[in-house]
Amino acid sequence: MKAGNQSTVTVFILLEFSNYPQLQGIFFLLFLLVYTFTLLGNGSMLFIVWCSSNLHTPMYFFLTQLSFLDITFASVFAPKMLADLIDKNKMISFYGCVSQLFFFAGIGCTEFFLLAVMAFDRYVAICSPLLYTLTMSEHLCVRLVAGSYAGGFLYSLIHAGCLYRLHFCGPNVMNHYACDYPVLLRLSCNDISINDSLRFVFAAFVVVSSLSVIILSYSYIVTTILRMTTTARRQRAASTCISHFTCVFLFYGTAFFMEMTPNSGSSEEQYKMVSVIPTVVVPALNPLIYSLRNKEVKEALRKILCQTSYQ
Repeated sequence: MKAGNQSTVTVFILLEFSNYPQLQGIFFLLFLLVYTFTLLGNGSMLFIVWCSSNLHTPMYFFLTQLSFLDITFASVFAPKMLADLIDKNKMISFYGCVSQLFFFAGIGCTEFFLLAVMAFDRYVAICSPLLYTLTMSEHLCVRLVAGSYAGGFLYSLIHAGCLYRLHFCGPNVMNHYACDYPVLLRLSCNDISINDSLRFVFAAFVVVSSLSVIILSYSYIVTTILRMTTTARRQRAASTCISHFTCVFLFYGTAFFMEMTPNSGSSEEQYKMVSVIPTVVVPALNPLIYSLRNKEVKEALRKILCQTSYQ
């Protein structure tokens, strides 16, 4: 606290999973395993695409960006959470909170936009295959990714900047494993209606705009697949979309589920456990989804392993 006319909270205490003291060690090992798998899985995807010249296509360029986002998304909370599980000093500064929320919102929002870009890529590949190379040029791909990052971090800049108008005079205890925006707002001594309204408006714009692109793209994709004359062509076209659609379902599904879960009163523990899914678990699943469903990735990995074994 700082002395003055009104005390100001500069440090927050994170309760983590303190309601389950007997499970702290298990939580640490479990989250460490998942986080390690996230780093290795997504890092391997980046390495495979980088080493395989036949994977230097728009689809895999976007996939590497997704892997990079998953690594950074999980790294926003996981290291601090793991450290707090074995450390009694479970504190974080106000600026540390703002930093966590800035990168969490920026990376998460960027991933929403990137999934929409990947849906557009699949639309061009299936609905206009002869124009795919011309349409999805390297210049356009870079611009689409750059636009995703710009939109994501513009949102997070507004998101985090609004926190500086708030005053925190106590209490300073968060029943969470990290700085969560709704939990932090409840600790403010100010009127938070402006923050809540801005958060809802901008979050709704991000979700509605990106999901609209995805739904529109897949509407055309499904129509085109149904018009194909042979079963083999249908299966080949559908197989290129299944992995992406699974990632979309996981990302949007867990985000909606988390928003619908009450995060106050007796439901705080439930909300805290649910929030682990999109922040820790989902980033670990994406490389698994793409590697198991994609023959090109498995073939590229096999070639890399064969080349390594002969050296």
